[in-house]
Amino acid sequence: MAIEIRVPTLGESVTEATVGQWYKKPGDAIKADEPLVELETDKVTVEVPAPSAGVLGEIVVNEGDTVEVGAILGSLNDGEGAAAAPAAAPAKKADPAPAKEAAPASNGSGSEMPPSPAARKALDEAGLQASDVEGTGRRGQVLKHDVATAKSTGATTPSTTTAAYVPANVPTPVQSLRVPSTEADASREERVKMSRLRQTIARRLKDAQNTAAMLTTFNDVDMTAVMEMRNQYKDLFEKRHGVRLGFMGFFIKACLQALKEIPAVNAEIDGNELIYKNYYHIGVAVGSDKGLVVPVVRDAEQLSISQIEGTIAEYGKRARNGQLTIEDMQGGTFTISNGGVYGSLLSTPILNAPQSGILGMHRIEKRPIVMKDGSIQARPMMYLALSYDHRIVDGKEAVTFLVRVKECLEDPQRFVLDL
Repeated sequence: MAIEIRVPTLGESVTEATVGQWYKKPGDAIKADEPLVELETDKVTVEVPAPSAGVLGEIVVNEGDTVEVGAILGSLNDGEGAAAAPAAAPAKKADPAPAKEAAPASNGSGSEMPPSPAARKALDEAGLQASDVEGTGRRGQVLKHDVATAKSTGATTPSTTTAAYVPANVPTPVQSLRVPSTEADASREERVKMSRLRQTIARRLKDAQNTAAMLTTFNDVDMTAVMEMRNQYKDLFEKRHGVRLGFMGFFIKACLQALKEIPAVNAEIDGNELIYKNYYHIGVAVGSDKGLVVPVVRDAEQLSISQIEGTIAEYGKRARNGQLTIEDMQGGTFTISNGGVYGSLLSTPILNAPQSGILGMHRIEKRPIVMKDGSIQARPMMYLALSYDHRIVDGKEAVTFLVRVKECLEDPQRFVLDL
């Protein structure tokens, strides 16, 4: 009996998705709840599991197709179809297949995930098999950068059936002055269709620039007190709470203090009205293979630093595994983005509409600072950037907000005393 595989409900206001990739081929034996196909929505990537054990029958949509909620993706044969699958296997053995066709079935980590399209192209160009490369993607999938890493480290040997690429000649100085060929350049380019998530990120960021009267103000903070407290208690903290003590918990606590004093930074515009939020859902920007996502720490003012750190750690893990849900990223009232983890010294973050404020964190570096007593000391300093919607937040409010964040971080006892 054939069982229809349909697009599941994807979340509030999400009506369609793009087919990312099929993990199985028609005729493959399937286990119950085993992922069959990946769907990309505007906000998250979801996997459609098998409704039961059986054999994958017909696939009616291709990778890259747009499908609506409830649409048929394919069919699954159970019962007699599942029993017939092993008997069909010997017939496949009689039809020899090229080595490259068999490569997607596994890789160095023993995964059954096929390489990504970009990785498949890189493998072909390098004369490699997927089994030669250790995949770092989900369930061991080989990604493009895995191929590049394997080539640069010499961790694999090119296939003897494919000759390595050697330039026919080295251009002379005179040749190098010639007008380059557009066709030659095109042959070295790679076109990859933007995912729905990337398209949505691009659209929302541009909409924020076009709609809000966005402005950024800056300050810096001496991180000495926070770093000393963290170094003193991080081992005990992790032992007691089972989660590492990072910097984000301190920053969220500091922002909560500032948001309570400057409520306009926690507000939004709706038509001709201002909506002041008397709750604090703090979005934390997290980088992932699919792009930047912003899961939300809800009711952060009711959480301890350990609970905040635990929530962020869980979100980070789920973002890396592609398991964030749409609900995880809805309803934020203020956002924090930590470009410092990538080495950023200074930036002007873009608002996460319809929010009116976003705080940018940056890398910590020692700089000479003139102290109150006139001495010069090397202190661990971080630049802070607050981008805000000038339609709601005045310059004085924005500057005051950053000053309050600075004061809390330079004197963490304010958290305890609620000052």
